[in-house]
Amino acid sequence: TSKGLADKVYFLPLTRDYVEQVIKAERPNGVLLTFGGQTALNCGVELERAGIFKKYNVKILGTPIKSIIETEDRKIFAERVSEIGEKVAPSEAVYSVQEALQAADRLGYPVMARAAFSLGGLGSGFANNKEELISLAQQALPHSHQLIIDKSLKGWKEVEYEVVRDAYDNCITVCNMENLDPLGIHTGESIVVAPSQTLSNREYNLLRTTAINVIRHFGVVGECNIQYALNPLSEEYYIIEVNARLSRSSALASKATGYPLAYVAAKLSLGIPLPDIKNSVTGVTTACFEPSLDYCVVKIPRWDLAKFTRVSKNIGSSMKSVGEVMAIGRNFEEAFQKALRMVDETVDGFDPYVKQVNDNELIQPTDKRTFVVAAALKENYSIEKLYDLTKIDHWFLHKMKNIIDYLTLLEKHGNNLTYELLLKAKQLGFSDKQIAAAIKSTDLAVRRHREQVDVTPFVKQIDTVAGEWPATTNYLYITYNATSHDIEFPGDFTMVVGSGVYRIGSSVEFDWCAVGCLRELRKLGKPTIMINYNPETVSTDYDMCDRLYFEEISFEVVMDIYQLENPEGIILSMGGQLPNNIAMDLHRQQARVLGTSPEFIDSAENRFKFSRMLDRKGILQPRWKELTNLQLAIEFCEEVGYPCLVRPSYVLSGAAMNVAYSNQDLETYLNAASEVSKEHPVVISKFLTEAKEIDVDAVAADGEILCMAVCEHVENAGVHSGDATLVTPPQDINAETLVKIKEIARDLAALLDVTGPFNMQLIAKNNELKVIECNVRVSRSFPFVSKTLNHDFVAMATRVIIGLPVEPVDVLHGCGKVGVKVPQFSFSRLAGADVQLGVEMASTGEVACFGDNRYEAYLKAMMSTGFQVPKKAILLSIGSFKVHKVELLPSIRDLAKMGYK
Repeated sequence: TSKGLADKVYFLPLTRDYVEQVIKAERPNGVLLTFGGQTALNCGVELERAGIFKKYNVKILGTPIKSIIETEDRKIFAERVSEIGEKVAPSEAVYSVQEALQAADRLGYPVMARAAFSLGGLGSGFANNKEELISLAQQALPHSHQLIIDKSLKGWKEVEYEVVRDAYDNCITVCNMENLDPLGIHTGESIVVAPSQTLSNREYNLLRTTAINVIRHFGVVGECNIQYALNPLSEEYYIIEVNARLSRSSALASKATGYPLAYVAAKLSLGIPLPDIKNSVTGVTTACFEPSLDYCVVKIPRWDLAKFTRVSKNIGSSMKSVGEVMAIGRNFEEAFQKALRMVDETVDGFDPYVKQVNDNELIQPTDKRTFVVAAALKENYSIEKLYDLTKIDHWFLHKMKNIIDYLTLLEKHGNNLTYELLLKAKQLGFSDKQIAAAIKSTDLAVRRHREQVDVTPFVKQIDTVAGEWPATTNYLYITYNATSHDIEFPGDFTMVVGSGVYRIGSSVEFDWCAVGCLRELRKLGKPTIMINYNPETVSTDYDMCDRLYFEEISFEVVMDIYQLENPEGIILSMGGQLPNNIAMDLHRQQARVLGTSPEFIDSAENRFKFSRMLDRKGILQPRWKELTNLQLAIEFCEEVGYPCLVRPSYVLSGAAMNVAYSNQDLETYLNAASEVSKEHPVVISKFLTEAKEIDVDAVAADGEILCMAVCEHVENAGVHSGDATLVTPPQDINAETLVKIKEIARDLAALLDVTGPFNMQLIAKNNELKVIECNVRVSRSFPFVSKTLNHDFVAMATRVIIGLPVEPVDVLHGCGKVGVKVPQFSFSRLAGADVQLGVEMASTGEVACFGDNRYEAYLKAMMSTGFQVPKKAILLSIGSFKVHKVELLPSIRDLAKMGYK
């Protein structure tokens, strides 16, 4: 939704009525439906059925809408597939709980139930008996009128192909992928390996031919994804489904192969034949070449289930993960260990000491099953036994055993590693930290030793042709399984570090900032390097920067790349929290960090230093104290009075932050917080109730503020800023308060000597302003304020960081429109989650809409999250606090007047 990506952007909900208004006003010639995922498809099908495309004479480009409906409606799909002699898994479509039970009796338990036309397996699951099926059906039927009952194929292999076809019947397969987890776990929840590793040549070609036959039979034009279930003991297979749209796997496939799927699909839908399209990544091959890979790619999803209490940790056919990572290596072990470190920066790799062995957890997978497998291998479980429990293919289990065996060898060997041992460890994907833990040393010592004996990584490029003839790309990765570099290092680049994996509290907003920064650097004629490993982001697209390293964002790797490339400097403030955490480490090794000095980043991140600094300057803040043990903590809390806020240093989106209302609460939370960081004590402060929270985003140069934006929260303080509804320009803040806010921002920028972006949160109560926190990096609201106020904050920050002179601008009061940002929650997928909001962040996405006043904007935004305006009656569930009930009275009277029950 950035300026310059399209000629016109409408910030409107994706519903039939709104889209019809746009078509009416703009009168387009054609429309593309397959690029916006399931939401866009469903909207397009609705418009077609209502005859709106016909009415305004709009042509549907690419795959015909008839094919889309055929692949989405399971019943018609099964009939069409059997016309060419292929078979789908036996299933029946039902419309009520009663029919569901009869169907299950005919198919035989266990069965799987799922809602038709749904995204991410919403409302699906397995049933082993009648009772389980009844509860599943009752959950799924509200989401969709049609319910599918399938025979369960749990334990079969799951394989996917990405296929491309043009209007002239040319057809190629771009990529095939295999899930490490067997069938029964949603593809979005599985660990995926590309290209497939355990298929025989015959199986591979059998499935490839089938895929091409199916796509031709449906008449798909553009890109299409097909999923199979394959019996591990014979060559029997079923087609599970066909997605005639760009899906989650397409993003992964195009990043993994260097074949630009969306770009090619867009050209194909305009009727251009495949051989005429240049592959824009390599520049020498045409789009009619099937990519061949000389490396291995591993994708692992990330879950944030720990943020929700009482949520089941089991994973299955309904999707719960919030992000994914992609790692590249020359063998499976290397890529697999890299990927595990990317998912969670606190993990060192395939580590057997993270979890206990537990057979139940091996049978019923959870979000941490990988580490249970590691622990089991360390306890000498046989591969046969593990296969029976997990149904993960023998080949993968052998590879995992290699890693554990080598770890045991390192532990026995102790401190004096030879060149051979060290090199072998690095080739199996061990990190310096991991080796250090095994031989009881430190990661810096391992690093020095590695440099002395010359075990250093090589840079390789993804060239889509397995090096069979010269083709250059800027997709790069680092490996120890090589003997030469693929590229030269001229040394005048600027390095930008990306945001890493999406998690709750850090997603596309930070990526938008990194991309804005790359664009601005490019405009200024500076060559750029990007480091990021998230296949879903724009910053990992081939045309965003001059060199793209698909690598982990850790001190070790960033430093390795820095030493090879010797760039002009590193920009850390554009990627959110992850790059900020390694700032001091890089600084200590004499790396040039551009923008605000790492020393000052540390003073803002370290709660103790930060609070002390505020006190010296006389800026107000809630009363606080730094404490290490329980007794002192209880005394302090009783002195200032409950409720109190408990929080550790260096965290994103309020992890392990809690509000304590009594001594008992305090005890529980302190135990949780001390696990988060042993080196950093916790800070406890007085928690202010019924106060207004204000967010300030600004850009400064050498401590002078150049531009700032102020957002106010609709909810009272105490709801995390990522979960609150934001309004800008501010509507209810009076002039004198605004002047005060500006003064505080000016003081803070000067104290921290900020060069680049920063963000600050304040609390206002009885016209008193107190500072809660300040981050010297871009914040989650940067894209929102840039788009509402019509001024690019990131471009300005980029110019400042590389030392160009910039004139201050006043954009605080905006340009006549009001913007409202509303969070999107996914509570319906997480059974047992608490829907009350607090200081930890729980939302997984957001929408923004504009209007002439805040009420119009808020209504549009709420409709975009799928909120339905109540028609007759409203149930109010009121909490147990007396205070809250009194506040609700006037609102309840208004509702009654409007005729609601």
